[in-house]
Amino acid sequence: MSSSQWSYLLKNSGVWLGSFSQFSPHGKLLKETSSKLTLGSDDGKTIRFTLARDGNPNPVVNEFSSLNRNIFLFEDGHFAKGSQQFSPFSVFGAEYGYVRCDRRCRLVQLFDKDSNFDSVTLIREFREGGEGIEREHLTIEQLEGEWRGEALTLYPDWRNSEPYQTQLTLKREGNTLKQTLKTPFMNYSSEGTINDNIITFNQGNKENRVLLLPDGASSTTPVKIENRQSFFLEFGWLVETNMRLRLIRQYDDQGRWVSITLVREIKS
Repeated sequence: MSSSQWSYLLKNSGVWLGSFSQFSPHGKLLKETSSKLTLGSDDGKTIRFTLARDGNPNPVVNEFSSLNRNIFLFEDGHFAKGSQQFSPFSVFGAEYGYVRCDRRCRLVQLFDKDSNFDSVTLIREFREGGEGIEREHLTIEQLEGEWRGEALTLYPDWRNSEPYQTQLTLKREGNTLKQTLKTPFMNYSSEGTINDNIITFNQGNKENRVLLLPDGASSTTPVKIENRQSFFLEFGWLVETNMRLRLIRQYDDQGRWVSITLVREIKS
């Protein structure tokens, strides 16, 4: 672990009041629990983490002085962590987090032992005594348009790419959403079917589902992870009307985690 990773984590320091909202694979709210999370360090060398949730009299308390290889952070404090290897017949998942001013927004995606997308938990957090506000529920209309961004990719051996440019175009036609993604490495187009707060993209035998969620959040996952096929997971957050962040975890056809990418994009 590099020292910079530790300093990036400390950018999440504070007392955060929030809620854990669990949704079904089809975006239906199942339950919601309020929370209070405290994260910080007195000496910069040991971080103390305390999480209290309503209905649970015993808070989770953890102290640590190093980070494991399951979590990777970016300079602003945004992070992603999760399984480094997908294996059939085992529970699989990932967690992401953004921190911006007096706000944090986190997401957990889980798959069951049959590799089916099982649930997503959205965690909306506000700095105690701060001025953070909640965004509205994400809509297709907010996503439509041309997004130009800059991406940075981190790899399991701590290497990182040079920043590179991205261009994402989203256009609705009836109940179809057309998207085109251009980077220096790809030029990719696809179409998704819109059904309320769900967008479904089918490519061959792959089916990816986008859930539009409260607070400007979105979750993208395979409906089912197929063995020996590459796949990706994504968490997006609309932080302003024309500004969006996306974290993308890529896995290869052997189920190995190969990279995490942060995209910062502006709608023109």
